[in-house]
Amino acid sequence: QVQLVESGGGYVQVGESLTLSCAASSTVRLSINAMEWYRQTPGKERELVASIVHPGNTEYAGFVKGRFTISRDNAKNTVFLQMNSLNAEDTGVYYCHTFGPLGDYWGQGTQVTVSS
Repeated sequence: QVQLVESGGGYVQVGESLTLSCAASSTVRLSINAMEWYRQTPGKERELVASIVHPGNTEYAGFVKGRFTISRDNAKNTVFLQMNSLNAEDTGVYYCHTFGPLGDYWGQGTQVTVSS
């Protein structure tokens, strides 16, 4: 069983930055699994923000527009989401997700609130 625990959410002003972390509790390294960040903003369905298989293989949603960077530390079973130039539309709950040969797991989410 794998548990994903997100952290780093909070309340910021427009234009500020946050870095989210997702730590996976597992006796097995998840390096062969893809790691992703999703978000659910008010009134919308959950949507993919960014994904990473390995450092050279990342994908981003169009609304990221170069503002967010996903990275992972396989030795620590952790994935990060650096979010810059946040705007009010980025407000929502951000979820960590992993899938692959080692299974499919979701975290509980962390709240990000961007105030204008």
